[in-house]
Amino acid sequence: MPEGDAVWRAAHRLDDALSGRALTLSDFRVPRFATASLVGQRVIEVAPRGKHLLARTDAGLTLHTHMQMDGRWTTGPVGRASRAGPWHEIRIRLANDLNEAVGYRLPIVELVRTTDENRVVGHLGPDLLGPDWDPDRAVTNIQSAPNRSVGEALLDQRNLAGIGTIYRAEACYVAGILPWSAVRDVNDLRGLVEIAQRQLVAGARDPRGGTRGNPRGRYWVYGRAGLPCRRCGTRIKSAQLGPTGSERIVAWCPRCQPEAMGRSA
Repeated sequence: MPEGDAVWRAAHRLDDALSGRALTLSDFRVPRFATASLVGQRVIEVAPRGKHLLARTDAGLTLHTHMQMDGRWTTGPVGRASRAGPWHEIRIRLANDLNEAVGYRLPIVELVRTTDENRVVGHLGPDLLGPDWDPDRAVTNIQSAPNRSVGEALLDQRNLAGIGTIYRAEACYVAGILPWSAVRDVNDLRGLVEIAQRQLVAGARDPRGGTRGNPRGRYWVYGRAGLPCRRCGTRIKSAQLGPTGSERIVAWCPRCQPEAMGRSA
């Protein structure tokens, strides 16, 4: 699933391609909005909100999409973006006189009144890459469930919006915190969320550097299970974390982060 930095970059690509021009093509390929049309409406802006994308028009409508695990947006000159993937995977096409934007395999595509956006994104916590970012509010949200693991709390978009499995693992590593640690046992939650925010900002600016700023070794622990820790040489471990049915992979260094009893490699 694209994380907050990837969604932020997608929003800016869409904004560059669509904003300021009237739409000449609007093709919804989802049953609920099959007859909807945005033709003639001018796109005001495309804005990210956590992992959500909001394309607003001058008619007071917002196209809300979410890429989840498999979705993606492509942009390009008219007629070119729609050739970037299988035709049957297209869920929506938008175009103006110069550019088009095509959403492939998007699991969420819906139109709402711009005044009703709160209905689709109002549950989100402060956005690590947004103007509403507030580390104190994020910490307060996380602390509302003190017995929960900090790793689960970081992925809960109601607490703070934008973190996925990459930045959960990387932020916990840099902070020296085991993801299974209970929220109540983490001494510096503010420091943890600020690390995550800095990492996402860096990723939004240059995805090639990952969390280390090094294209040849982008991450500290994410995707490195079985490899030596870049700091101490200890073998990186990985396991599933989360409630049954919603487990997500997480990696950690047993030496740089306190080891948990009973965790397997």
